Amino acid sequence: QVQLVESGGGLVQPGGSLRLSCAASGRTFSSYDMGWFRQAPGKEREFVGGISWSGGSTAYGDSVKGRFTISRDNAKSTVYLQMNSLKPEDTAVYYCARARSRYVPIAIRTGSYDYWGQGTQVTVSS
Repeated sequence: QVQLVESGGGLVQPGGSLRLSCAASGRTFSSYDMGWFRQAPGKEREFVGGISWSGGSTAYGDSVKGRFTISRDNAKSTVYLQMNSLKPEDTAVYYCARARSRYVPIAIRTGSYDYWGQGTQVTVSS
């Protein structure tokens, strides 16, 4: 059984930065693509970013391109989301997820991911 635990969320002012972490249990972390999604109240879950199993490929949602960076450390079984130039519209619960397989290109649909963390709240407000 795979468990994903997010951390690093909180309250930040517009223009600020946060770094989210997602620690995974199990010994197969390095074999799978990973992704970050977010969900704001009353909205559908939205793809934020994804990274291939090796870390060699990444993909981002249009609303975060140029501001967010996804990375991973397979030795630590952890995936990160560095968020810069945060905006109030980035406010949401952020989830990390493990992909069902390796995808080319990186999967952006929620159905392509089978394990999810519990989420961490990010609030951008002055």
